[in-house]
Amino acid sequence: MFTGIVQSVETVTSIEDHGAAARLTISSTGLGDDLVHGESIAVNGVCLTAASLDSDSWTADVMRITLETSMLGDLTEGSRVNLERAMPATGRLGGHIMQGHVDGVATLVARDSQPEWDDLTFSLPADLLRYVVRKGSIALNGVSLTVAELDGDRATVSLIPTTLTETTFGDYAVGDIANVEVDVIAKYVERMMGVQG
Repeated sequence: MFTGIVQSVETVTSIEDHGAAARLTISSTGLGDDLVHGESIAVNGVCLTAASLDSDSWTADVMRITLETSMLGDLTEGSRVNLERAMPATGRLGGHIMQGHVDGVATLVARDSQPEWDDLTFSLPADLLRYVVRKGSIALNGVSLTVAELDGDRATVSLIPTTLTETTFGDYAVGDIANVEVDVIAKYVERMMGVQG
């Protein structure tokens, strides 16, 4: 489980395309020195497994379906990514419950910079809108955020300076895409109620 509190912004140092999968190597300088083989790490909100470790990087294998259904397929060498290690059972739930299972991608359609924050407005996939509510939680690129406004298929999040400097969103421009994970509790409630999408 993840909470959407980014621990480190790191750099993709290499990408190997193996056809049905790709191998990503990502720097790990900000993740601590106790990473272990097989550990789960969220990369822009996608749960990946540490397949190998070096002193300053780690490597993960990513299946083709994940590359095609998330923004990980758009990464290049030098791309910066948000990383979060899985939360230990004794950890704090600083954001909200996240699985690292991306539901789709959103596109940044507007950015309004204010003196103390930036409003980022994303266009969301239509099939995910029923899980998004004003003042509710949403994960964008693995960051736990609050939906400040919801208008049609557009969700606006307000980012404080700390979020802008300690995640990749400080660099985001209109047209950029982000991974979306909606509230898993809403999906379970829908299933238990027998609601069909």
